[in-house]
Amino acid sequence: MHFCTCKEHNTGRLRHQDSSLSDLSPRDKPWEVHRAQAQDVQAIYGEAREFERLAERIGKCSGVLRFSEAHDPETGEARLKLKEAQFCRVRHCPVCQWRRSLMWQARFYQALPGLIEAHTGARWLFLTLTVRNCPVGDLRATLKAMNDSWRRMVLRPEFKLVKGWIRTTEVTRGKDGSAHPHFHALLMVPPSYFRGQSYVKQARWVEVWQS
Repeated sequence: MHFCTCKEHNTGRLRHQDSSLSDLSPRDKPWEVHRAQAQDVQAIYGEAREFERLAERIGKCSGVLRFSEAHDPETGEARLKLKEAQFCRVRHCPVCQWRRSLMWQARFYQALPGLIEAHTGARWLFLTLTVRNCPVGDLRATLKAMNDSWRRMVLRPEFKLVKGWIRTTEVTRGKDGSAHPHFHALLMVPPSYFRGQSYVKQARWVEVWQS
């Protein structure tokens, strides 16, 4: 990975090839972590002829990053701000997946104040739903079954008081190489949810999800 830092007002450009990005900006170390992961994925794609073009695209992904120097208006701290980069947009590229997650996170944070204002007094629940680990080759079928199950679950009486939700899918890898898919869901409920018979206990969520 090569990176450039562009001085303010475009007065010059410094090119860094012999040092890492984290040496210059420790907070940007994730770039190096995800880029290293992308190289691993590239190697896997490169083993199959039908995926050679995808491997080539991943190999060029975020190969050159151009930053400008920006200052925090509150603290005055100098930071690097990404100004230009080329991404491969391959579905399983770790760099692109990471950037996509940051985009959705930013969109959610932008929308959150409006949601809170529109739903005064709303409360929030964090719900994690998972299944047994599966072989990587069965991951597609497992995720389809989980998505079908979620669509049935939101129709259950236990979901009646849920006014809105946002859900993400995460897949981690077990020590034996198996896939561990799970859902993270943030549920918006009214204050009355926590009173009387409305509250759904964890044990009941487990029963509903299993069914």
